[in-house]
Amino acid sequence: MLKKYKPTSPGIRQLIRAKADLSKGKPEKTLVVSNFRCKGRSAASGRITTRHKGGGHKKLYRVIDFKRDKFDIPAKVVTIEYDPNRNCFINLLHYKDGEKRYIIAAEGAIVGSEIICAQNAPLKPGNRLMLKNIPVGTQVHDVELYMGSGGILVRSAGSAAEVLSTEGGHAQLKMPSGEVRMIKGECYATVGQISNSEFNAQVFGKAGRSRWMGKRPHVRGSAMNPVDHPHGGGEGRQPIGLRRGPKTPWGKQALGVRTRRKKKPGSRFILQRRKK
Repeated sequence: MLKKYKPTSPGIRQLIRAKADLSKGKPEKTLVVSNFRCKGRSAASGRITTRHKGGGHKKLYRVIDFKRDKFDIPAKVVTIEYDPNRNCFINLLHYKDGEKRYIIAAEGAIVGSEIICAQNAPLKPGNRLMLKNIPVGTQVHDVELYMGSGGILVRSAGSAAEVLSTEGGHAQLKMPSGEVRMIKGECYATVGQISNSEFNAQVFGKAGRSRWMGKRPHVRGSAMNPVDHPHGGGEGRQPIGLRRGPKTPWGKQALGVRTRRKKKPGSRFILQRRKK
């Protein structure tokens, strides 16, 4: 659900935020660690290697359990919390043996519900089971790419992959990008869609809120001089000229360029490439 604010100030006039029923209180002390952030600079030289990053509010890192390796032990969802390090919400789990862990929150997993990780767990949002035991057409997230690697694929807010088939020891998954890929049936995945699906519809409302998030200003290449960017120069607004497409400040192709190695071993598991 999106919330618009009354225009009591210029910064709030444009503000649109995703409203959610989150648990109040501080994060679990045993599951947070100090997080060193390079803010776009190289750890070796201290020079800017990734542009448009820097500043931002201090934040503690929540240790997320992507492996979910506590099998056949039920856990209770105690909280649904905001995580400043990712765009989706997280759940705090209390296992029956007394252990506490954070996981990525699934859409529909409410406080007080019970979830479990098992080979043949019930098809319920938040439950984790093997891909070969998930029916065709089910939405999944936090998918293992290799057995025992922990969730690597489909981890951002509102995303989900669809199980197309399970045969020949592999499951065919349609990724959010449109890519169709084969993954071993013994790999684990979590049922459901990831929470905070309206994240992309938010409007920060002012530049300062972007700076709080650690985002520095982005200058258009067409607003620069020719010496600074391939798109720069000219009187008034100019197109990018006779080039095939947009360029980076260093003259490289910027859009639609495939960077994946042609002979990468995992390419044989991709049945359909994502669209350009």
